[in-house]
Amino acid sequence: MTTVLCVPQWQGSASSKAPRLMAGARRAAELVPADAVVTVPVIETGGDKAAGVRAYDVLVENQRMTQKALAGIDDRVITIGGDCAVDIPPIAAAYARYGDALTVLWIDAHPDVYSPQTLPSGAFHGMVVRALLGDGPAGLTLEQPLAPQQVIIAGERAGDVSEHEYLAKGMRRYGVDDLERVLDGLRGPVYVHIDLDVLEPAVFGATCYPEPNGAQPQRLVDLVSQVDDIIGAAITEHAPSSDDVNPGEAETIRLLGAALMR
Repeated sequence: MTTVLCVPQWQGSASSKAPRLMAGARRAAELVPADAVVTVPVIETGGDKAAGVRAYDVLVENQRMTQKALAGIDDRVITIGGDCAVDIPPIAAAYARYGDALTVLWIDAHPDVYSPQTLPSGAFHGMVVRALLGDGPAGLTLEQPLAPQQVIIAGERAGDVSEHEYLAKGMRRYGVDDLERVLDGLRGPVYVHIDLDVLEPAVFGATCYPEPNGAQPQRLVDLVSQVDDIIGAAITEHAPSSDDVNPGEAETIRLLGAALMR
């Protein structure tokens, strides 16, 4: 049994297109096959900047509501965002269950290891991996943090110097050219996070922060299909520009969802 957890949160992003993430999450949740869909009633308005984080109060409350929703789900969960910060509660739940055996495969054009001090915009979705390692603001950080060796960054091609210095602390990092190397020695249980901006924007452009030279959709689908023992996953950052469905982008999300749930 698998449940799709739809978390249409946008406040973790500083993009002018961020509110599109609400519709993108709801649309993507309809495309992923599952036994049930649970939508978290997130706050939809903006919030105040605190602790160096944009909309800090809203993000903390949204995370609380996501945790509450997860507590009532016994199935395997595929989380659909919204911005990348929606993944903190399900990863915390996975770590509580699997402990140090858990590996998080973070597939993203960006490594998301900024801190409030190194990211002036305060966009928390750029700090999420760092928060998973216990290095983040109170209320948005894992109480039981992952170790660096439990996180693999894949498809990254846009991190800055401060992020790469942080990654050198022990996380494995692969770009687009060597994407398939993430499979070397990868053993379950595995939690797979997919930020759709890892894809080539000429093919999949409905994201807030597209980066050139991304992975082709079928290549990503094939990669995900080869990951064994996926115990949870997320698809995030879908930001469609209109109410019109792009058939190619919809098919990509559908195929990724099927690969995660096979």
